[in-house]
Amino acid sequence: MCGIAAIADRDPRAPVSADAVHQMVRRLVHRGPEDEGLIARPGAALAMRRLSFMDIQGGQQPFSNERGDIHVVGNGEIYNYPDLRAELSALGHVFRSGSDIEAVVHAYEEWGGDAFARLRGMFAVALHDERTGALVAARDRAGEKPLFYAHTPQGLFLASEVKALLVRPEISREFDLGALDQFMTYEYVMAPRTLFTQIRKLPAAHHLVYRDGAVEVTRYWDAADTPVREWALPDAAQAVREALATAVDRQMMSDVPLGVFLSGGIDSSAIAAFMADAAVRRGVTVTSFSMGFRDETYNELPYARAVAERFGLTHVEDLVTADVATLFDPLVAHLDEPFADVSLFPTYMVSRLARQHVKGVLAGDGGDELFGGYDAYAAQALASRLSRVAPDVAWRLADRAASVVPPSEQKKGALNKVKRFLDGVAHHPADLGHFRWSTFMNQASRARLYTPAMREASLGGDVHREVRDALGAYQAGDVVNRELYADLRTYLADDILVKVDRMSMATSLETRAPFLDADVMTLAFSMPGHLKVRGHERKIVLKEALRGVLPDGILLRRKEGFSIPMKNWLRRDLQPLMRDLLSPERLRRRGLFEPREVDRLMQEHVAGRANHAHQLFSLMVFERWADALDAPVQLPRVATAVS
Repeated sequence: MCGIAAIADRDPRAPVSADAVHQMVRRLVHRGPEDEGLIARPGAALAMRRLSFMDIQGGQQPFSNERGDIHVVGNGEIYNYPDLRAELSALGHVFRSGSDIEAVVHAYEEWGGDAFARLRGMFAVALHDERTGALVAARDRAGEKPLFYAHTPQGLFLASEVKALLVRPEISREFDLGALDQFMTYEYVMAPRTLFTQIRKLPAAHHLVYRDGAVEVTRYWDAADTPVREWALPDAAQAVREALATAVDRQMMSDVPLGVFLSGGIDSSAIAAFMADAAVRRGVTVTSFSMGFRDETYNELPYARAVAERFGLTHVEDLVTADVATLFDPLVAHLDEPFADVSLFPTYMVSRLARQHVKGVLAGDGGDELFGGYDAYAAQALASRLSRVAPDVAWRLADRAASVVPPSEQKKGALNKVKRFLDGVAHHPADLGHFRWSTFMNQASRARLYTPAMREASLGGDVHREVRDALGAYQAGDVVNRELYADLRTYLADDILVKVDRMSMATSLETRAPFLDADVMTLAFSMPGHLKVRGHERKIVLKEALRGVLPDGILLRRKEGFSIPMKNWLRRDLQPLMRDLLSPERLRRRGLFEPREVDRLMQEHVAGRANHAHQLFSLMVFERWADALDAPVQLPRVATAVS
């Protein structure tokens, strides 16, 4: 696991400063605290920080090919490295190490841009090809490992995290207010956008080529291209069980001990079960790590303990409490851009806990997006049926009636579910499908919140463009798979995996996701949606695959999600922090949000009349994040808000 950085000059013959790329990679020490490597050649320079898992003594990067005219730095793990090495060695390539990343330079030399589709793993890589003067970069299929770039008149700058790009004076810090609008709507920013106008995310499953001052970005793999075929449920279940077990075994490739994140839900429990089985064959032990809450409606520790005991794991756990306020400043400051998924706190804490014992863990991320685990899929199916018999005005009236009923303090509960369902149907565009329940501000509420200048700069665009593009890209006609595909491409890549990468890397812990193995993803999308979601049933084929593997008490329990009682904490423990960050003076100084509207949201939330936690926490994150930048942020011309 590493952090990488690269600079390519517009002129492929121009010298590139080794010190410049060294300044960038120094900002990534947390991603690789054990080693640093750098190469500077005419036209480009590459650098990396290393957290070593494979070939600890001989795996120093950068790697070069035999002729010394192609160089690579990489972040992540290539799980099919042994097969690639054997194939490439048979073709005459000579390896100098046992590192999986070395296979990338030889694969690129042999197959060019087609090499990336042959890689099975989680990775972000950058190569300098002196033969053509190109800088080439790629990300893995799901987007487990991040990669950002900035195209400037001087050249291309590339890094694992935005903070490494911002050290360069060539790169503008001007905000993209359209991206800020998307953040307020979804709590994260979708690729290729970032909150900076000049900095872009390389999307998952894409590679980039920079040559002669031009950038070309190309998709090399797409789950939407997987043909759907009919499966008998028993055959599908057996295929899933075998593919997942193989993926877990493959991802246990390591020269150091690995653990497992365990929530007590189906996905993480499945990983723990297959990992325990593989550990017996490998002659190693497995430690599981869990976080819980004193609020029993949020606490899943009893289920995690039961799974750990069932599979003979060494179990370590801790509690998340409202003193996360002490983590708010450092974690938000650590983030590259505003990110308001509140589960970032327990993710950081369980990563910190695990890092005291191991250098890497396996996790259950991706199971929901492949096999249909979210409530929103059932909500969309219900809304589609009811829309045939109830006019839009009826939903608006029902939502208005529900809005006067105070929300429950419980995590979910029937009342909260009804209110959320009605809000999605009544206030969000129908063409968003199940994403209506993944948005947290509609256009009317954003218009009330934004100052006139912010409205002018942001509301003219399509805040849902990336969602609509993802929904429209799946052409197979299977409604459920279309929903899963859109979540894989947006929510998983730009929320879930961002959270896991940034919070685990903040503690120098590697996380691996067997559900996102290339073979598992392709297998899942070959199966029709009715094997995954039918009415209120979800994860049908996955549960069938795990029958007899997991205890029924785990297999049949409802999905809870990895969340925290932020709505309750903002009314009590975190209220002082909220009022400080969202004070009228702060808001007027930034000139983006209306102080009176923010005050109304706070008053209603604290009084318990409404749940505005999503909006308020997003505002808090943005204010703290903007303050944390090393230098003053260059904002577009924005008028001062009037309170």
